[in-house]
Amino acid sequence: MSIIANIVVGIIALLHVYILVLEMFLWDKPAGLRAFGQSQKTATSTKVLAANQGLYNGFLAAGLFWGLSLGAEGSAIKVFFLSCILIAGLYGAATANRKILFIQSVPAAIALMLLLL
Repeated sequence: MSIIANIVVGIIALLHVYILVLEMFLWDKPAGLRAFGQSQKTATSTKVLAANQGLYNGFLAAGLFWGLSLGAEGSAIKVFFLSCILIAGLYGAATANRKILFIQSVPAAIALMLLLL
């Protein structure tokens, strides 16, 4: 089960790298506009905020990669960062967009369950 859990954690880390790219570099480009359902005007006026969000997503990914790099000793680190992602996703789903629940929170919850089994 440990290998499956680590694969899921790795996929979640890569997802957060992708979110970093969308938020930091593509926010006001066609891919970012489609991904987040923004108008060009809104995206232009919120670009700096989105870049900040993207940076935080990068930190979440870095934490998961760090935990993975430590092997079995990185379990607590993986649990911590997955918990952060789960909580951030719940907050985002409640305040911004419900699809965040399925993009961030559900995968994090699944990974946490796999890690804790």
